[in-house]
Amino acid sequence: VVVSIVIKCLKFSQKNKKKSQKREMGGCCSDIQGGQQAVRGGGGGGGGGRSYQQHHQQNPTTSTKSGVVEETTASNDAVDFFYRSQGLQALFTPLELSLSASKLLDRDILSKSDPMAVGYVKRKDGTLEEFGRTEVIMNTLNPVWIGKFSIAYQFEIVQPLVFRVYDVDTKFHNLPVESLKLKEQEFLGEATCVLSQIVTKQNKTLALKLQRKDGHGAIIDLGSLTVHAEEAISSRQAFEMIFHCTQLENNDLFSKSDPFLRISKIVEGGNVIPICKTEVVKDNLNPIWKPICLTMQQFGGKDNPLLIECFDFESSGNHKLIGKLQKSVADLEILYQEKAGANFLKASSVRHDHMKTLKGQLFVDEFCEKTMYSFLDYISSGFELNFMVAVDFTASNGNPRLPDSLHYIDLSGRLNAYQQAIFEVGELIQFYDSDKHFPAWGFGGRTTDGGLSHCFNLNGSPSESEVDGVNGILSAYSNALHRVALAGPTLFGRVINKAAQIASQTVSDNQRKYNVLLIITDGVLTDLQETKNALVKASDLPLSVLIVGVGGADFKEMEILDADNGKRLESSTGRIATRDIVQFVPMREVHGEC
Repeated sequence: VVVSIVIKCLKFSQKNKKKSQKREMGGCCSDIQGGQQAVRGGGGGGGGGRSYQQHHQQNPTTSTKSGVVEETTASNDAVDFFYRSQGLQALFTPLELSLSASKLLDRDILSKSDPMAVGYVKRKDGTLEEFGRTEVIMNTLNPVWIGKFSIAYQFEIVQPLVFRVYDVDTKFHNLPVESLKLKEQEFLGEATCVLSQIVTKQNKTLALKLQRKDGHGAIIDLGSLTVHAEEAISSRQAFEMIFHCTQLENNDLFSKSDPFLRISKIVEGGNVIPICKTEVVKDNLNPIWKPICLTMQQFGGKDNPLLIECFDFESSGNHKLIGKLQKSVADLEILYQEKAGANFLKASSVRHDHMKTLKGQLFVDEFCEKTMYSFLDYISSGFELNFMVAVDFTASNGNPRLPDSLHYIDLSGRLNAYQQAIFEVGELIQFYDSDKHFPAWGFGGRTTDGGLSHCFNLNGSPSESEVDGVNGILSAYSNALHRVALAGPTLFGRVINKAAQIASQTVSDNQRKYNVLLIITDGVLTDLQETKNALVKASDLPLSVLIVGVGGADFKEMEILDADNGKRLESSTGRIATRDIVQFVPMREVHGEC
């Protein structure tokens, strides 16, 4: 029974995410500030440091189109959990694909191309289903992308893959890659293969020709694409580190170097696979970078060698190597414990086969080992769900007495958007909660005392926020509309902090509970940074936040909070979220599927 409930819950989550899969391709923002931002790599189909939570898969195992069931290449965590709980083998092997290219066509006049790769699965009917995008790399014809594609290898199924490379126009460089319209980018070539061709290679690396057809149908070669596959490692371990360097070599004539670090793992056959890049620190020979978090899934093991390279950033894309060194995560931990530095090395200008030791050193200021738990970990180990709700009472919802208001209560019994969200999410989650007592709040309204509140108890009680069951939430919500005046602005920070307090208390009391906060809103968020701070702080707690957007507003801020682009949230102090705890769902897209 428990397994069935878990499967139902995860399938519900996948169903809600089906129409927003294009947002879930992964990938970091496409080179904000000309490639100077960090790329905290990782699996999940993109370049920006998605946390370990791989239960957020791109696609379900099967999808139905016109009544025909078709296989896809992504895993279904719910189905896999069911098989594992029965002691059976999983139906798939999760892989990560790393991509690089060489000798690309240069489409730019005054600089080089800015390439991005896109991966597709070719379905039986010949249509292409996108499953990943890399980050954009500026000014290079030989890109090595950090972003990875996650895909499930199924031995018994032929899995044709198509890879396309695009030159991204400069005017789109500040947009998340998943929002780019490919028809607006310059096509640089296409390569095709079958997944089994990659995995059967001795080093799991396959070189492909990038090609396109000219106007007469003739095939033109446009460089090469290399695809490397590795089995995704199931590990909950992660390591958060802060690096700084001293006495770096200055490569600039009229200023100082603009250093950044690139970290790569060394795999079988000596191949080097980039997994992470720090941000660029301008004009500084003693830089301190923001924290990075490396998961065991990225680097494979604490004793596996990592190549750490320090570059001087150049806007032309021809970054100058300052120095490099080879250390494992275990070695980095020793540097931290001993407060020692490691000298960079560089090939001698006289003898290129000889490495000279530089004055520049790498230091590890912080080293923290974390265990990263997914939603499925909590549920499968016997945790209950603690359901909480926060409802938007800002004036942008419209006068509740008028039929065009999002808060209008229809006497015929037809549910408004807020009631639909409460009922559909609460109806499912209540099965995981034994007492079915749910905290319920409102925000952005003026309560009976005339004061504006961004976290008030929905039931009107001055001290008690819990109501009895889903019907209790719906009743408290309806009654609140009669005594709370809609106001504003839209602030999430306080309700998230309130939910985090409850989650923290469950940890302190050793309660086996996982907390889910449902925020239902119609408007544009006005405390984005405060909300980010609250979410980053809460990312170590057993808490997830589901934001349901109702109405036709612009929900760009919600897309930022939902780290499906692979770039985890960052607080105002530079701390990176341990994991992605937010899922945004536009009600207008998914209500028909719920």
